[in-house]
Amino acid sequence: MSEATAVVVGVGPGLGSALVDAFANEGYAVFAAARRATKLAGLDDARDSGRVIAFDCDATEPEQVRALFSAIESQGPLRLAVFNAGAFARGDVAGTDPAEFERCWRVGCFAGFLVGQAAARAMLEHGEGTIIFTGATASLRGGAGFVNLASPKFALRAVAQSMARELGPKGIHVAHAIIDGQIHSERYAHLLDDRGPDSLLEPAAIADAYVKLHRQPRSAWTQELDLRPFVEKF
Repeated sequence: MSEATAVVVGVGPGLGSALVDAFANEGYAVFAAARRATKLAGLDDARDSGRVIAFDCDATEPEQVRALFSAIESQGPLRLAVFNAGAFARGDVAGTDPAEFERCWRVGCFAGFLVGQAAARAMLEHGEGTIIFTGATASLRGGAGFVNLASPKFALRAVAQSMARELGPKGIHVAHAIIDGQIHSERYAHLLDDRGPDSLLEPAAIADAYVKLHRQPRSAWTQELDLRPFVEKF
């Protein structure tokens, strides 16, 4: 084993990439996992640094998750894992396709269980580590038109709570982060004109909060953290 590792499952051009950069800056060899991670142009610079390994993984498939964590452990002991994947198709209950509902649940919750389970197994061997699940406003309340998102996010929060109670006494810190607001991206950049600066969650700021969760001494661990812009109503 060469060096301690971290993994981000659900890497994209926003928060996922910011998390990869933040953990690489902490000195970890970081596995950036997504269905098509090796095709993500945003990871080119990070890969060139030699600290980031892009890994194609469909986190809803147990065999692919096992392959990912086998590769991680061959690189070095796992110290930090983030589940950041999700899927959402807005629609009313009466018109929701059952297959689409199931897909969103598999990506948002079932995959979270698979990743959390694999991370726990790896960390239990060393008696330390941090597992963070990315939640949303829908983790706390189901809004009209958001049944496909609220169901898996509610369930993922329950998975995180159960894992925290079980694994905390064994030295593993499990946290759930509620991202209560829209994350700054090209898609939502126009909202800054109406709301003003700092009205969207900056990916790098969220990543910084995740790093601080990981650094917490075990005498004062956070199980649930909520993050929102200063103008967000809650």
